[in-house]
Amino acid sequence: MVAGLVFCGSLVGQTTPKSAYDFSLPRKERIKLAESAAPPEISGKATVYLLERSGYVKVREGSNGFACFVDRQTPFNQEPTCFDAEGSATTLVTRLYVEEQRGMGKTEQQIAAAIEAGYKTGKFRAPQKPGIVYMMSNNGYLLIPGKTELIHIPAHLMFCAPYATSKDIGSPPASANMPRIIREGQPDAYIIVIPGPPAAKN
Repeated sequence: MVAGLVFCGSLVGQTTPKSAYDFSLPRKERIKLAESAAPPEISGKATVYLLERSGYVKVREGSNGFACFVDRQTPFNQEPTCFDAEGSATTLVTRLYVEEQRGMGKTEQQIAAAIEAGYKTGKFRAPQKPGIVYMMSNNGYLLIPGKTELIHIPAHLMFCAPYATSKDIGSPPASANMPRIIREGQPDAYIIVIPGPPAAKN
C-alpha cells in the first residue's frame, strides 16, 4: 500500500517504531475512529468491531451489510476501514484472524504463513464479486517498510480485485491521480482510487 500512497503522504518522524493505534484511548473514541472510515450514512448502520489487545470485539450489529473497524496491515499501522457485504463475508475474516493471532503472541511471519495456507485450504476465501472498501478517514497511518517512520495516508476508496496486478489496469504511472493495485496477485488485492478535490462551482 505504501508504494501507491507514499507520494501524497506526510512523514511523521520517529526514532523507533510505535503503533499509531492508541489502545489507551476511551472506547467511545476508538469506535468513532472505526466509523470515520465511511460516510455516516454508511458507517452509522454498519457492524462495528473494536480493536483490543486480544483482537477485535464486535460492539454493534449493523443492518446494511457493511463492517467498520481499524485495520492494521502491520502492528504499527492505523487504517480505519469499512468493508461492504462481500468484503465483510470474506476478507474481513482474515483481518479478525490476524489480530487474534497477534493477541496470542504469534509472529508476523507465522501469521502470514497461516493466512497463505488458509486461502489454499479454503479456510479463507477471496471476494466472489466486485466490491468497495471505504477508507475515507483522515486518521490513517502506515509504517514505511524498513524504516521507522509513519506516513499519513489520504482518504481513498478501494475496490476488490482478487489476484489482480498492475498490468490488469494498464500499468499506470505512480501519480496521485492514477489508480494503484495493492497486494498484487493475492486473493485480497485491491484497486486504490484517491478522489480528487471537489469541482469548483460556477
